[in-house]
Amino acid sequence: MNTPVAMLVFNRPEPTQRVFNAIRAARPARLLIVADGPRDNRPGEADRCRAVREIVAQVDWQCDVQHNFAEQNMGCKRRVVSGISWVFEQVERAIILEDDCLPHPSFFSYCEELLERYKDDTRVMTICGDNFLSGQRRSSDSYFFMRYAHIWGWASWRRAWKFYDPDMKVWPQVRDGGWLKDIFREPVLVDYWRRMMQHTFDGNIDTWDYQWIFTLWVNSGLAVIPNNNMISNIGFGPDAAHTRGYVPYAEKPLQETPFPLKHPSFVIRDSWAEKVTEQGFYLPPRLPERLRRKLVRVARSFRGAKN
Repeated sequence: MNTPVAMLVFNRPEPTQRVFNAIRAARPARLLIVADGPRDNRPGEADRCRAVREIVAQVDWQCDVQHNFAEQNMGCKRRVVSGISWVFEQVERAIILEDDCLPHPSFFSYCEELLERYKDDTRVMTICGDNFLSGQRRSSDSYFFMRYAHIWGWASWRRAWKFYDPDMKVWPQVRDGGWLKDIFREPVLVDYWRRMMQHTFDGNIDTWDYQWIFTLWVNSGLAVIPNNNMISNIGFGPDAAHTRGYVPYAEKPLQETPFPLKHPSFVIRDSWAEKVTEQGFYLPPRLPERLRRKLVRVARSFRGAKN
């Protein structure tokens, strides 16, 4: 495989080994490893970080390997952002996997083909491997387009990442100008995303992925979403940074994407798929029941229109 693969690792040897084995089977010609350093106040973490780095050194195929290792802990946001930025300083395009995102073998060929197909289409900013529609689908195509960027196994280009701003400097303008109402018609979604983006902007959430979603929104960008789920997040549990509790999308079964890919005949946002994703994935169970019922009604109305 000629497309570069980037792997982001930290302190969890077991999932790291499983994901690395999947990368080893794909045999990329170029591998970029980004690692965070141990925290001083966590006993045993230095040993676990060392074990992880030994795992990703097990490259036994013809491969150009580059490392970007932090000796001290940078934290989730700073390490991932700086790591991905470093990746796109080295290469024009890349497939990106974190240490707990286990891919189906077909994920690599899927990303490679679509990275080439949409390399000059600035509407498309990311290729995703996740599907959270639980088997529901609108067409027989291999994939569709959404405004949400899933990051449990994805790929992108330098030309798209250059728009990424971890500090979300234009957020106050978007928030105060009421621009979320232009993105979302439903007040429940406007309220939800206003709160989530504000928490991210204020630094209350040590994360980088909401900023990537925001990047798509403010640049009218689209994410490619497969109709079959090709990523299983195997990192849910007490050692995770953000995913310690159970969610229904933990360890989703892997599905193959058949080849040749069946490409859509047009590039149009799938609003129905977005509504189903919002209902089941983004909005938390603690959402007030009246708002959840309203969102369910909206999703069902889109499902009826689809049929």
